[in-house]
Amino acid sequence: MIKYKEGYRYQLTQPYELQTPVLPEGMLVHDFFTLYPNGMLSIQVGFAWDGASGPTWDTKSSMRPSLVHDCFCQLMKERLLNYEQWGPVVHEFFRKLCIEDGMNPMRAAIWKAGVVFGRGGDPAIPDEVIEQEAP
Repeated sequence: MIKYKEGYRYQLTQPYELQTPVLPEGMLVHDFFTLYPNGMLSIQVGFAWDGASGPTWDTKSSMRPSLVHDCFCQLMKERLLNYEQWGPVVHEFFRKLCIEDGMNPMRAAIWKAGVVFGRGGDPAIPDEVIEQEAP
């Protein structure tokens, strides 16, 4: 029997690193990414994410922000990163990345409001993507 999850649209084909404002007390290692104490996020080939969540559409200006935001949401969902402490920082960083990548600042503010409203990364919110089984 195999176990799998549906709902991922994109998969990283090259490793990606960037400096973030999230500074954990120690190195946080996930199967597909690592967050270092200095804030460097290193994402491995094969990491899958769903792009922008909600009633919206993906654009080039949302790809990198949604990739990075999904990594942080997984860390917070798995309680490796404290949601109450780092959620506001992560959501603001998402907005900034959207603008850096060419998104209209008003649209970026609306997207940030959406992830704040939806409590993106909150471990108290059940996962939208559930594990399934196949023979």
